[in-house]
Amino acid sequence: MARAETSKGSIQRGNTLPNGDIYVGSFDGLVPHGPGKYMWTDGALYDGEWDKSKMTGRGLIQWPSGASYEGDFRGGFIDGAGTFKGVDGSVYNGSWRMNKKHGMGTMVYSNSDTYEGFWNEGLPDGFGKYTWADGNVYIGRWKSGKMNGSGVMQWINGDTLDCNWLNGLAHGKGYCKYASGACYIGTWDRGLKDGHGTFYQPGSKIPCNLEVSDCLTSHDGTSASSSSNEKITIGLLFLLQKLCKNWRLCRFLQRPRRISNGTTPVFDDNSGSHLCQDVSSKSFSADDQFLQDSEVDKDSVYEREYVQGVLIMEQPKNEDSRMSESGIAQENNWVKQAKGPMETIYKGHRSYYLMLNLQLGIRYTVGKITPVPLREVRSNDFGPRARIKMYFPCEGSQYTPPHYSVDFFWKDYCPMVFRNLREMFHIDAADYMMSICGGDSLKELSSPGKSGSIFYLSQDERFVIKTLRKTELKILLKMLPKYYNHVKAYDNTLITKFFGVHRITLKPGRKVRFVVMGNMFCTELRIHRKYDLKGSTQGRSTKKQNINENTTLKDLDLSYVFHVDKPWREALFRQIATFLLLFFLNILLSSFMIALDCMFLESQSIIDYSMLLGIHFRAPNHLKSIASCQNALESSGISAETECSVALHHEETSSSKGFLLVAADEPGPAVRGSHIRGSMVRAAEGGYEEVDLVLPGTGRFRVQLGVNMPARARKGQEDRNVEIENGDTIEEYDVVLYLGIIDILQEYNVSKRVEHAVKSLKFDPLSISAVDPNLYSRRFISFLEKVFPEQD
Repeated sequence: MARAETSKGSIQRGNTLPNGDIYVGSFDGLVPHGPGKYMWTDGALYDGEWDKSKMTGRGLIQWPSGASYEGDFRGGFIDGAGTFKGVDGSVYNGSWRMNKKHGMGTMVYSNSDTYEGFWNEGLPDGFGKYTWADGNVYIGRWKSGKMNGSGVMQWINGDTLDCNWLNGLAHGKGYCKYASGACYIGTWDRGLKDGHGTFYQPGSKIPCNLEVSDCLTSHDGTSASSSSNEKITIGLLFLLQKLCKNWRLCRFLQRPRRISNGTTPVFDDNSGSHLCQDVSSKSFSADDQFLQDSEVDKDSVYEREYVQGVLIMEQPKNEDSRMSESGIAQENNWVKQAKGPMETIYKGHRSYYLMLNLQLGIRYTVGKITPVPLREVRSNDFGPRARIKMYFPCEGSQYTPPHYSVDFFWKDYCPMVFRNLREMFHIDAADYMMSICGGDSLKELSSPGKSGSIFYLSQDERFVIKTLRKTELKILLKMLPKYYNHVKAYDNTLITKFFGVHRITLKPGRKVRFVVMGNMFCTELRIHRKYDLKGSTQGRSTKKQNINENTTLKDLDLSYVFHVDKPWREALFRQIATFLLLFFLNILLSSFMIALDCMFLESQSIIDYSMLLGIHFRAPNHLKSIASCQNALESSGISAETECSVALHHEETSSSKGFLLVAADEPGPAVRGSHIRGSMVRAAEGGYEEVDLVLPGTGRFRVQLGVNMPARARKGQEDRNVEIENGDTIEEYDVVLYLGIIDILQEYNVSKRVEHAVKSLKFDPLSISAVDPNLYSRRFISFLEKVFPEQD
């Protein structure tokens, strides 16, 4: 063994270690320190700096596979700035943290794709630019290696999609601009156009306030200036990326843990060889437009509706004439809403301090009641003394933390009762607080209800928070004991689920009352239609000019009937056949559910309640085959007023169902609805077994009464007579239904009796909403029986 004394007093020597590894370089005592080479028994070689037996500083490591890294090391880890060359020819140059890409960096994949942007734990995460080998480019947000958040995709043919993204697919509001100058503004769902939107042909005036994403927010009326603005904005984003390259993140990295000298440093390259080429293989202009040969008016603007990428309705904007295209005929003239249905509450928003107060109060109440052992509620848990009161000064107190809101008084009603209700629906206290009181703000619905109440949503959209009038609060507290017993007795009740009632008092004496409820529409499926159904007819229609894609429609707007599986209908209504009584003992309690819920509301003299119905349409497979044959004529500015002339084979039309039912006990995870309990419903189609709903390309969902219920929607007889003249018109659709009884806090009091008497002088007494609770209940059930008719 050779050894030499250096000028600094360290010893230079070479040595073969007991485990067979070889080190040649400087030592400090018995450990490597300073420059040196280390060769592992597997053939890996490190040549660089050491610090107290750990690779620290600049160095080069080469693996037997042919991969290599040259750059910074720290504490035995690849940590800092450096370049990694993979066996497949891929090259990464950028920041690292503990053997993983982390920070700003550029990756050139083996297939010549390139990503330039931020990384986190070895995957693209944050802002970045991905360029495919074929020239397509995406600039925007990433999360865990997938496009996620706002971003812009630009295809080599000149088409551009500015949209929100989720798991690598367009998902949410978007703006698609075609190379021809035409554009489409609408919504996407998992990479497919879904819902209502507007198509602008070349030369049409495009709105300047698109507000789609953060990447492209300014567009002029003409296509030329719009394209110029896009180039300027993208250029600024490129400049931002160049500036980010100079950011040094290594100083802020965590202290690494020690690794053994006897093993090769483990390089965790989990970024993948390249991004899936399917993401950019074709532009959106060629996947969902119908063919037509007629001449097009270049100044036209069209309202459209899509279901899973299939164009089912198109009509010129602001024209009342009904189109004859196949698909869901438009019930009203839909107008695109400029803003979304809700907005996140921000600092400076009119509800900002109210939101902070509500979050502080709920956090305090739930934290106070949760440690109390769970027990059955008692009569005094409903009484006037069943309250939690607390004063929250800004500077804090012995019992409350300091906060940045205004001083306020907090009152929580019947905390033990609502704690038990949350337990009934399997809502964990920590999840409840995180959903409402976590770091994220609440969202306020942009259009308050008719009553003047304001609605808020938790960020995960599991809970709805509604402001109450004083009279509504009194009714809720009055009916709470029987409401609690009803919900406890009937697991599958469709009545609104209440999880908390609170009051905030601000100076000088302003009182705001809240109720926390479960959100019926907390689902990853897009709700294409929403209806509020009372069973009355007077005033139960919506003016066309007031309708947009977020409007909740009314009784007279509904032109569909829904055929559900026989046992499910029997679970909703009273009509259970004798032969099923013994077979379905476990669903007897839910078999009378609508009737039982109505009987309960009638006993409390409640009226004006309604069935809130949400509909998710599924595109039949034969319509999807039509969509697959559509070409890129829209990118040339061609409207889609006639269908693609495709010969449909028998096997395509015979498998047109948009969903499948599988036995619930079959392996595979199923998504449950939020805050539901009780037994699953059984399906005749599934052999009278409990079933899950499988939506191809979407997921598997647990079917329960009022949640994830598959059905067949059919146009009412009136509309069918009109459409039957067109043999190509599709009259039925597979749908998924969500339903529940809401607005249960209106008594049939003196004012409602007066309203009934006055309106009866002008209208049919049976058509108005304000009627006797018994008549209201019977009329409500009768109407729903027509909406959900018994199958032949």
